[in-house]
Formats: sequence, structure tokens, C-alpha cells
Amino acid sequence: MLVVETIARIRRAHFVQGKSIKAIARELGLARNTVRKILRSGSTSPAYEREVQPRPKLGQWTEELERRLIANGRQSRGERLGLIRIFEDLRGTGYQGGYDAVRRYDTARRRRQGTGGSDAFVPLTFAPGEAYQFDWSHEIVLLRGVTTTIKAAQVRLCHSRMLFVRAYPRETQEMVFDAHDRAFAFFRGTCQRGIYDNMTTAVDAVFVGRERAFNRRFLQMCSHYLVEPTACTPASGWEKGQVENQVNVVRERFFKPRLRFATLAELNAWLLDRCVRYAKGHPHPERRDSPVWEMFEAERPSLVRYAGPFDGFHSKAASVSKTCLVQFDKNKYSVMSQAVGRPVEVHAYADRIVMRQDGGIVASHERCFGREQTIYDPWHYVPVLARKPGAMRNGAPFKDWILPGALGRVRQKLKGVADGDRQMVKILSAALTDGLPAVEAACAEALEAGLCSSDVVLNALSRQRQPAPPPLIVAPAALTLCEPPIADCARYDTLRR
Repeated sequence: MLVVETIARIRRAHFVQGKSIKAIARELGLARNTVRKILRSGSTSPAYEREVQPRPKLGQWTEELERRLIANGRQSRGERLGLIRIFEDLRGTGYQGGYDAVRRYDTARRRRQGTGGSDAFVPLTFAPGEAYQFDWSHEIVLLRGVTTTIKAAQVRLCHSRMLFVRAYPRETQEMVFDAHDRAFAFFRGTCQRGIYDNMTTAVDAVFVGRERAFNRRFLQMCSHYLVEPTACTPASGWEKGQVENQVNVVRERFFKPRLRFATLAELNAWLLDRCVRYAKGHPHPERRDSPVWEMFEAERPSLVRYAGPFDGFHSKAASVSKTCLVQFDKNKYSVMSQAVGRPVEVHAYADRIVMRQDGGIVASHERCFGREQTIYDPWHYVPVLARKPGAMRNGAPFKDWILPGALGRVRQKLKGVADGDRQMVKILSAALTDGLPAVEAACAEALEAGLCSSDVVLNALSRQRQPAPPPLIVAPAALTLCEPPIADCARYDTLRR
């Protein structure tokens, strides 16, 4: 094998000492063509370009790898596997080689097809607790057997590379608030700075350079968690490249093959568990001897203290119809009958809807993400039943209304009575003042006695009430006795004479 020293001896022997190629070849034990090639090339170092890359372990698996790459290329972009997943599947079928041979084969293959490309970026470094990055991704899952596109909120601590992923039905502002709160609660702290793209739920206007007009509610959230928001330059995803890379990793390792869950809550519980498992099983990219979880535990003391949940809601004013309904987000929600005729303020959270009027809550519902749905709370209409008891039988809010325990059994018995609806309305109205547990206990007492009517139930309920304490009467000073009275029972004997 030629080395630099041999080439130097050949060049000196020919150009300085004037020896012939034949003499140099005989002296050094080399072929004359080799000596001639070195002298004509003028090179001072050995150069060898391999025309065919040997792959001793991949050789017999080349056809299988090529078949998998072709099949993967035919998949849609959302279903396409990454090269690392193809390598892991190939290892599962018996391939004993390393990933580097598979990567070199794929690179050469893409170069031959003209699909290879490369980009250059500036590496970034972050101190512990300095910054986190936030982004959204769209993933496809099966919920209750229905193909659904969910929005995955992804948070990444820039120093430890710890990740957090949570699925939502939408990317609205209340979802952004909820994702931050759950991420910070999981991290048990937050960073000094948050890096975002120019999403409309956070940025109202983009000015020249770094100037941004952030949304007022978004700034309130950042102030609550003591975070300084930073927006990236438009079309410069590399400024938050860690979370951009996390989106691809999560899509490849978490959401493929397609996930199947009954509810979004089950999916989020599974995602949180996968985040912890991934962090414990993968090394930190800069500290290969430490897993991501270990670096995360070391970064925790540097995080800003978790300030507790932020009241993250989206507010909107709405009117109340005469049927005690408020329309919000293509759906209708019931409110208390006392709220009819005046506007309410709708507070939309990620998982619930709260309606306020005059500082008090007039309704609270689990949020519905469908369309043209009506969500009733039958208790909101009980005061109306006092004036219109006939609505108990055919009222939409009371259809399929399941009352608990003894109260439900009393309702079934009163259905066969002529004025059963009116009696049931009286019992339900008592629940608004005495509470549902007390009314249910009174119904159970009436059923045990073999009686079922509103009078019996209300009588039992009145006996359960604790009597109010008697008022304390303070005697005026003029009526205060100066001398205690003397008890003399002999005075009563004088009445007999």
C-alpha cells in the first residue's frame, strides 16, 4: 500500500537524482505503471476512490431493502416511514448489519434518482432553563373507529431535549393555554423564554425585524408563568429547529402505525407515557452517555417555579334565547332560566364551557366539538316546570333524563298517577333549595313506608331539616333584677284559705 513517504522517495529519486522509472520500480519493489502514475499525477498523497462500495452484511439483504424502499415511496406523505424505522423492521427480519450501511445505500439510491438534497444550518446552544420551543402538528388517528385529524401540541426544553406531546381537536387559543399549563405542570417549572412561530393565537401583527404585536390574552399567560415570548422570523423554521425535528420524530415513532383509541383522554395518557419512555431510552444528542431523562432531571432545578394553572379561556359575549339556550361554536348550551333576557359571557376552555352573568356562574357544560348539537342540563329548566308542569312529559331537556336512585324510582311510580307530573315537579323544585342528597333520602324514606306522593316526600324532607336556632334576646338594663327572687312555696298555701 502506498504511503506519503513512498511517494516522496519516488519523486526525489526521479526529479532530483534523475533515476529512470525502471530503476525506481526495481529499487522500491513497485510496478512500473504505479511509479509512472505517481510521477504523471503530481500528487504527494495517495488517493483512492472506491468505485463499488462493499456491503458484506447488507449484500444479501439489498433486494429486500430495495423492495421496502420502493413500497415506502408509494405511500402517502403522512403514512411514509423514516429510514430508521425501515432499518429497525429489516433488523426484525434477520438483518445483522448496522444502520450506516442502510443509510449509505439509501443516499446512493437517492443520488442516482436525483432526489437527494442538503441544507446547511447554524447549530444553537442553550443554557439550562433558558428556553423552550412550541409548535403544532397535524396527525391522523382512529377515535371510536373514525379516522380523525387531531392537533398535537408539542413542547421541547432546548437544553435537556425533554419533550411533551398532547392531542387536541383544534388549535384555538384556549387549547394553547391548556397545552402550556399541562406541559409546565409535567415539567414542574418553565423556562425564561418561549420560542414560537407566528401563530395567530399568539401574534396579532408581524412588523419589521423582531417586532411583534402579541395577543393580549397570550401575554397574560406569559406574564402568569414569567415567560418572555419570542417569535421566529417568518419562513425560518430553523430558529426552532429542535421542535421541528421533534415533530418528525414523534410522527415517526408515536403515530405510526396509525393509533386507535376510544377517547382523546386515553390517547393523551398514552402519549404522556410514551414521552417518558422515549426520554428514558434515548441518549442526549450532545451527551451520548446520558439519556434525555437524566439531563431533564438535572435541568429541573434551573427551571422557573411553576406558578399554578392559568385561567386560560376564550371569552365571548352571547345572548340567551327564551328557551334558555346560548349558541357558541355552532352548538347550543342550556343556561339557568333566571338568565333569560340578558346577555351572558361565555368562557370557553379546552374541555368545558362556563357561562357567567353578573359575576356568577349560570351554566357549566362539558365542551362539545361537533356541529349543530344541543347540550341540555335538565336542572336549568326545573324552575320553568313550576309554571308549566306539563312540559315534564315531552320537554326536550327531560328526554332520557336519568335521575339517581330513589328519586328515579319515585318518578317511575308517579308516571301512572293522574297528576304525577305536577307532584314530580314539586319534588324536583325542593332539590334546588334542599339539595339533591336530602331529596333522595326523603324519597327513599317514602318508598320504605310504601307511600309515593309529593306530600309524603316533602313531609319527610321537612323533618330532616335541622330547626333554626332560636333568636337570642338581650334584656334591656331596666329589666335586669337587682336582687335574685326568693323561692317560697308556702305562699301557694295561702290561696287555699
